[in-house]
Amino acid sequence: MEQFLIDNAERYNKLVAAFKPSTLDSKQKSATEAVSPDIVVSARVRPMLDEEVAQGFPIGVHIRSGTNVVDLHELQQPVRGLPRLRSSEYRVDSLYGPEATTSQIYDDLVKPLVPWAWGGGIGTMFAYGQTSSGKTLTVSGLEGHVANTLMDGSLEGERKISVSIIELAGQTAYDLLNHRKQISILEDSFGVTQMAGALEPQVTDKESLLNYIDTAAALRRTTPTLRNDNSSRSHAICRMRFENPSLSSAQDGLLYLIDLAGSEAARDKVAHDVTRMKEAREINSSLSVLKDCIRGRAVADAEAFAGKSSKKPVYIPFRQSTLTKTLKHVFDPASSRSCKTVVVACVNPCLADIGATKNTLRYAEMLRVAVPRAKPAEYSPSMPATWNNEQLRDWIRRNSGDPAIAADLLAPTETGPQLLRLPVPEFVKRCLKTPGVSAEQAQAFQTKLWKLHVDSQRAAVSNKSAEVATGSQPGPSVSPMERLNSSADPDQDSDAVAAIPFKQRIRPGMVIAWTPPAEYAGFAVALGGKAYAVVMCPAAASGPRARDLRGQLVVDKLATTTEDGNGRDSGDDDAYLCALVTPSVLPGSFAVGLWQQVVVRVAEMEAEVLMEWDEASRYYYMTV
Repeated sequence: MEQFLIDNAERYNKLVAAFKPSTLDSKQKSATEAVSPDIVVSARVRPMLDEEVAQGFPIGVHIRSGTNVVDLHELQQPVRGLPRLRSSEYRVDSLYGPEATTSQIYDDLVKPLVPWAWGGGIGTMFAYGQTSSGKTLTVSGLEGHVANTLMDGSLEGERKISVSIIELAGQTAYDLLNHRKQISILEDSFGVTQMAGALEPQVTDKESLLNYIDTAAALRRTTPTLRNDNSSRSHAICRMRFENPSLSSAQDGLLYLIDLAGSEAARDKVAHDVTRMKEAREINSSLSVLKDCIRGRAVADAEAFAGKSSKKPVYIPFRQSTLTKTLKHVFDPASSRSCKTVVVACVNPCLADIGATKNTLRYAEMLRVAVPRAKPAEYSPSMPATWNNEQLRDWIRRNSGDPAIAADLLAPTETGPQLLRLPVPEFVKRCLKTPGVSAEQAQAFQTKLWKLHVDSQRAAVSNKSAEVATGSQPGPSVSPMERLNSSADPDQDSDAVAAIPFKQRIRPGMVIAWTPPAEYAGFAVALGGKAYAVVMCPAAASGPRARDLRGQLVVDKLATTTEDGNGRDSGDDDAYLCALVTPSVLPGSFAVGLWQQVVVRVAEMEAEVLMEWDEASRYYYMTV
């Protein structure tokens, strides 16, 4: 077949020159351009190799000028007559020809993922394609650009950067930063996938990060093939984790740079033995599952934020492959993490490899999820997914607490759906730019917005309850049962009550932020220097047998209090028995330790904190 292509190269070039591409009508064009906003599928066509040109092979891949469409032309050998041209076209979100540099691809596609992950989201880049199509060259160049961006001081805030690089060969994982030591991909008791046994060193400068990347590249498994002397026969996953010291409760941001194993054309497999054939099957199987997972997550996200509810949820088979199991939190629709994904399909332009190139582009095109161009949903004050920027800003100003969060700093351009997609640490960071806003208030406001969105998706939520929750208009008072789900004062709507300092209206059930003294420092879980507790009763009313979590009798603690300025014992009046409130397993959630009791003096209390009980998750969340 190769000799046939070489012998008919001249006729092939003439047929290609005479080819007239079809034009997409407006309906087809709109359907292909309306794609998922969180996944970008691109293709990079490498230059022809010198050996391919020397053998006389023509170019089989042609980029349609001014578009993101690529035309593939095959030369068919008929039983009779002259060879004929068979053409096919593929559309991607962005297309890069042989003249495009890795720097250009980085600026367009991967660079936006870095601040996204830096802010607490998950950014993932996959490089896919036939062996010898330039995947490893592309990924290694992108890793160098990422290192530059992380260390050039352009990113706002301080982060602890950790890196881990593993290799997946079949169903087995190896740590490339620990001399290819075998590790395990396991799920912990909370359903989070862990790379058990993998090293994860911290990096503080560009040189050390690049050294780790080079070390891993040297240990990666490669095998000579007919097309490539150093063909990668495994998936390489470089994960960079960003921990925000100023937001200890926030989840870490993650950036994945993944060099997938190269697929092979049929002519590359003629010399394969049984082991290599098994290896090829495992690679193809994992790539097939990866495609299903990427499409499934994109479809699930598109349905969720379009306000659609399907009786049968989208099935995402991330447990069918070690590769997708490792990246479970990228694909799992139950995950609340904000994810953005970039796919770079590396394309070999040689006519001799047109079959493998067609498979690569077909694979890439199938990853594009078309989002129907539906009529914009009618504005509803109880549905954040229907808000434009102006409506969102108005809601922020009226519902963000005291002091009100600056709407122009939190949502300068975002609509309701876009703000919901924002990673929680980035949301909190923007809120903290408003003077006087605390981290607790910012976190509570984010929870309030997300809870409103979740409630709006539940058919059981009544319009009356939703309108009251948004504060969009005066409505009937909240029902007694709804009052019981919040720690707020039952008379909180009264101006007279709101004007009284919280220390003068302490009551059972109030949640307070306090500074634990030295005796409780080892027990109270502090967040930003503060701890939280629920007031149970005055300490003097706790009885003679009540003990705090240190085992000390409460009455003994009261007996040791000092006299106040009036010469009377103030311990009975300014001390309360409280239950500790500590962070729970879900991000932003809290648990009340009814048996973890402490004595808190009024002087140690700093502010009232509002919390709500969420029946679905069975945890408490801060609110404003």
